[in-house]
Amino acid sequence: MSWSVFSNFLTNHGLELAGTITTVLGIWLTTRRLLICWPITLAADILYLFVFYRAQLLSDALLQVFFVTFTIYGWWHWWRGVRDDGEVRVASLSTASLLIALAAGAAGSFVLGELAKRLHAALPYLDATLASYSLVASWWQARKHTANWWLWILVDLIYIGEYLYKDLWLTAALYAGLVALAIMGLRAWQQAPSTTQIAA
Repeated sequence: MSWSVFSNFLTNHGLELAGTITTVLGIWLTTRRLLICWPITLAADILYLFVFYRAQLLSDALLQVFFVTFTIYGWWHWWRGVRDDGEVRVASLSTASLLIALAAGAAGSFVLGELAKRLHAALPYLDATLASYSLVASWWQARKHTANWWLWILVDLIYIGEYLYKDLWLTAALYAGLVALAIMGLRAWQQAPSTTQIAA
């Protein structure tokens, strides 16, 4: 590969590459339940905010804004758990909380889809649905619920097809890797020590 080709690739896909690297690292650290996952994830959120905005995937761009908020909350919540318990412990998810979160995801899909359609976004309803349920998964992750990994697996599989359609090949490859990481996270968290309370 010549320098000009490499330079052109970095010009066109540099942010996407940086977002890919930080996302993989952040999620791998999350599967290990290490607190340092949060500042790295925060950097990934910001990088992908710009990637998705440039691709006119407006629901995904807006999603990154929410991710920044959830990442800061998750960082604080995990830090508090480390301070109190000496380690990050997974927490149980009640059936009622599960159903409420899934219903909120469905409502968010409709609201975001209508907004994205009015803004002439690409794939407004699909993108909105994936964004909405990504918020649910992020909330569960911040709250240390193992169920977050099941939802990430499903959402990320669908995202792969969306990104291939939008010619975001690096991001599609990233999300294929994220599915593998989510499976690894699921297995690791299922074996992790847990708290006794039922958390929302």
